[in-house]
Formats: sequence, structure tokens, C-alpha cells
Amino acid sequence: MTHQPRPLREDWFGVVSSDARSPAPEITPWGFDLSGMDERVRPGDSFYEYANGKWISRNTIPKDRAYWSTIAQLRQRTEERVQALLEQAPTAASENARKAQDFYRAHSHRAAIEAAGLSKLAPALRSIRGARTHAELASLLGAPELGLLGPIKLQLAIDDKDPSRNVILITQSGLGLPNRDQYLSYEPVHAQLRAAYRDHIAQLLELIGEERAHSSASAVLGLEIAMAELHWPAAKCRQRELTYNLCTRCELTQRTPRFPWHPLLAAAGLAEHDVFVVAEQEAIEHLLELFTSLGVSVWQSYLTYHYLATHAAVLPQAIDQACFDFYGKRLQGQAEPLAREKRAVAATNEALGEAVGELYTARYFPLSHKHHTLQLVDELRAAFDARLQKLPWMSESTRVAARRKLSTFVPKIGFPDQFCDYRGYDVSPDDAFGNCVRARVWHWQRDLERLKHPTDRSLWSKTPQTVNASYEYTGNEIIFPAGILQAPFFDPHADPAVNYGAIGAVIGHEMGHGFDDQGAKSDEHGVLRTWWHERDAEAFQVLIDALVKQYDAYEVFPGVRVNGRLTVGENISDLGGLTLAHAAYRASLRGQTAPLLDGFTGDQRFFLAWAQIWRQLRREASQRNLLLADPHSPSRLRVDGVVRNLDAFYDAFNVQSSDALWLDPEARVSIW
Repeated sequence: MTHQPRPLREDWFGVVSSDARSPAPEITPWGFDLSGMDERVRPGDSFYEYANGKWISRNTIPKDRAYWSTIAQLRQRTEERVQALLEQAPTAASENARKAQDFYRAHSHRAAIEAAGLSKLAPALRSIRGARTHAELASLLGAPELGLLGPIKLQLAIDDKDPSRNVILITQSGLGLPNRDQYLSYEPVHAQLRAAYRDHIAQLLELIGEERAHSSASAVLGLEIAMAELHWPAAKCRQRELTYNLCTRCELTQRTPRFPWHPLLAAAGLAEHDVFVVAEQEAIEHLLELFTSLGVSVWQSYLTYHYLATHAAVLPQAIDQACFDFYGKRLQGQAEPLAREKRAVAATNEALGEAVGELYTARYFPLSHKHHTLQLVDELRAAFDARLQKLPWMSESTRVAARRKLSTFVPKIGFPDQFCDYRGYDVSPDDAFGNCVRARVWHWQRDLERLKHPTDRSLWSKTPQTVNASYEYTGNEIIFPAGILQAPFFDPHADPAVNYGAIGAVIGHEMGHGFDDQGAKSDEHGVLRTWWHERDAEAFQVLIDALVKQYDAYEVFPGVRVNGRLTVGENISDLGGLTLAHAAYRASLRGQTAPLLDGFTGDQRFFLAWAQIWRQLRREASQRNLLLADPHSPSRLRVDGVVRNLDAFYDAFNVQSSDALWLDPEARVSIW
């Protein structure tokens, strides 16, 4: 088949004024970029290339990015919109808006940061250098104003087995490289990375006048290798029943008697707190034993380096550039850093995310988008329920419980009902370093206050401007911020097939997380417990194992394959989400046949929309890092690895047994 694509609107990923009155989709002609297709490729050989091949060939990764994709384009658009709002907000704006504006201005002001030199570092560095005992070091680790990286991390979390209350979660931490395997692998690429990391540590220590910087750097690397040997691998960290270990303060001290818990917890404002969840329990016990067994001096070098690296963005250019040279250029393959203003936007989003979100949604998010998305949620829920009723491998008792859980899903769309009030957080228009420190303290104090009260279900885990979506186990809720509700994910004026194949499939994906290998461990109230009949759990595991086997076979680089166990949750959700969205799309047609558009059937447009949202170019260094730690499969496989399991895809594109994506019917995995 030959299709003549219509021209693509040049502004489809630019900063354009939204006009809810316009009947034309943002991406012409009907929500899909026809000019990005490569119809020389058979859909059954690589649907990803068929749908996106010309887009891939005509695009390059910007020098300041590790990747370029549909999502990256949307994030860039959103960044530019936020930047404009922060730079042009009127002086009569709300107090929250003024704080966001001042934070952005301070972070953007490189000259002021340079003029401050190393003066902002001095108090913290004196504290680190002045520590004489492990108890004093532990006190520093607990201090929120310092934000020090250490062998463990304390954070607020919702109790997995009692979602009505907040707890302090203790997790393994301490590594400067993205993944433990980069410390432990004998492969030359990882050995070279470790050498570069050691040199980078030495460079930062030299920049602040540290004597014996190179020997200290070697000691820091050796320390992190020792910690990496104790860390659980990423796939094991996904197992929620293994990472839930409720304990009291007394039990903490009994299991790790040599570690100085009291000074750490007192510094963190937790002197009286008694409820903790320890995640990677055995690893954490060994990490804390390591902490007390090593001399104070090596920890001082470690803390000094990481304090510098953590604050590099608000320190003199030499430190900032050195961190980019390693973390950006060496680790991610970027040619140059993001512009100062772009980084200021990201920092403002992190510190004052809902203040920014309030500005963003008022300007760029029509309420009609929320209503339309809620309608799609209802349709996907109905499609999921219909499939649950017919699953041949599920017994009635489990089916009833699963349907009950589905019925209680809570959708959060666009933005929260009430935005966060940043009262008590002081922001200076000319003190970027201080703003970051005060933000960290303010957020921690807010978390400590939340510890005193039952869980607040109205709170959001994502800001409205976030270009992403999520499922929250403990709340049994799906979150779709305003940032993702734009083309090509969602466009009220696009062909319905496109919206079902894009945002519909993402809605199905997030619903699917409630029933993936980990989400299925929580009931309708978000409680981590066993609610499956044993035979159903076994049948579910057989299907999971089949999907793991498929993804384990995919080779991304010569000799480097996808980790099917690490990515299985996302793969289940991708497969289930697309399956559910297709069922909802078919149901929406009410028995009618969708019209042909530019020669494409409704089902073809549906699958093309799914492929479009996963367009991506990624630098090799970045992709290699992700394969070690990212629970998502590479974008190509989020398309080709999923569609080859759906019978409807074979029918839509006449896929034959001679095509590369062909799977025999009995080898196709269908879970939800």
C-alpha cells in the first residue's frame, strides 16, 4: 500500500497557543505524523521502523540531551512554557508564584553563583572535616540541611500493609554510579568507567584544595565498590514482600548494634519516632556494619566529594563543569550541558513544583481535557472488567477480588484539587545555593509533620507539569498530570483511534500496574497481602515467566540483552494496556466499522498511535546504563515486543509467518 502523507504542522511540538475551539488536530491530518513513517519496511518485520523510520532518520539527538523522543519533545515544550511563565509572571502574582519566580531567577544567575565562590560550602565542609567519631558522622548524615549521600537513605513513605499511616522508609544508598554492576563487572567498559570516576572524584577534591586528592579518590572508589558488593540487584529490589520489614527503633538497634542510630535520627528530627520500614534488610545491616568498621577519614573524603557533586549546579563553574564532564558527557554521551535557564526550570520544578503547576495549568490545561480523560478511564475500566469476567485461568474467588480492586481505582487527572502552600519556605532572588538548602529542609519538615497524621489521599506524587503518568500501589490510584495530556498522547480533535492507541493505552498501562507482578500483591485498599487463590497465582506466574523469556531473548547491543525479570512489570503493563485500549476502542465503535483515513483502517491507526508515542533516539552510553537499572524496556521493544503478542495486530497488518515479528499463536502471551 502507498499512502500520500499530508504535511505536518511545523508547530506540533513547538510552543503554541492552545485553541480549544479549533477542530483540527495538532498533528495533521488526524493525529499521526504520516511523514515520519517508512513504508519501505514491512509492518510485520519491524512495526517500530515502519511507523517511525523516517522520523528516526531525519532527527538527531540535541547536543545537550542523552536522548530525543516524543516524550523529550513534550518535555522541552513544557520546559519552554514554564520558563516563559517564570520570566513573565506579573508582580501581582500569588506568593507561591513569586517564590517560584525568585527561585528561578537565582538559579539562572550564573554571575552571582560565581561571585559567591566556595563561601557557601565552608560551613558544611568544616563540619565534615571536624567529625572525629562515627557518631558525629552519623549526625551529619541525618541533617536535612546537608543532604549528604550515605549508605542508607531515610524518606517518608506510606505503609504498604497499613496505607492509612505514614512511616519512615530506610533504603540502601550510597553509590555515585547509576548501578551496582558498574562497580562489580570485569568488562572493559565498566573498568574504564570506574577509572574515569576515580579521576573525576580526584578532580573535584583538587578544586577545593584537598591534599592527597588522588589517594582519597581511590579510597572513595574502593568504599563504593565495597558498598556495591552489599547492595541488592535492581531486579530483587522490585520484590515488594522482600522490601517490607516493619520494625521499631529497638529492633533497629538490636539488628545493627554498632551503628549510632540516635545521633542520626536526632539530627533528622526523628528522636521520638518509633515506626520504620527497612527495605533491603540484609544489605542495610551489612552496609551499616561497613560504616562502623571503616575509619572516619575515608568517610570524610566520601562525604566531601558527594556534597560537592550534589550541589554542583549552584557552585562555581569549574565544579559544575567537572560534574557535567563525568555525569553528562562520560556517562550519558552528551556533548554539552543544558542551558542554564533549562536547568533552572528543572530545579524550580523540584523545589516548588506545585507553585509552578498552578501557573502552568491555569494557562495550558482546559478542564475539558480532564473530563475527556475521565471518560476514557471509565471506558478502559469497563473493558478491563469485561476481560476479567472471561479470563479462563482465573477462579471465581480471585476474579471477584480482582474486579473489586478494579472498581475502586482512583483517577487523578490534570492537577490536585488544592495546590501546596509553600508558606515558611524563604526564597531569595540572589542566593541559589541557599534556596536549594532551604527547599530541602522545608520539604523534610513538611514530611515530618505528615508523620503525625493519617495519610492524606489528596496529595499528588507528581507535579501537574510532569510529562509522565503513574500508578500508586498504596492508594490504588492512577495519576495523569496535565503535562502528559497533550498531543500525541492526547488530542480531543484527533481521530478517536489515535487517542485510544496513545493515551488510552497509557491509561490501560497504569491500570495494568495494579495487576502486574508487584501491583497484584496489593488489594483494593492498597494493602500488601495475599488475596489470590494459590492455583491462580501459579497460573499467573506461568504467564509472567513466558513474557520474561520473550524479553530475555532481545539483544540490544552485541552480547547485551534485556533483563526480563527487571522489566517484567512494565512489560506486563505495556501488553495489558494496549490490549485493554484496543478492546475499549472496539467497544466505542458499537459494532460499526471505522472509516478509512488516508487508506488506513481504524485498527491500523490505533497501532500506529502506540508506536508514535515511543519514538526515540538514545545515545549508546545512556542506553547501556538503562539496561542495568531501568525497569522499562528500550522504546523499540515497547512497540515491537508488545504488538507481536496481539492477534489484532496480525489481522490489522496482514502479518505472515515469514515476517520477523511473527509468533506462533500458542507462543503469544496474553495476561490481561
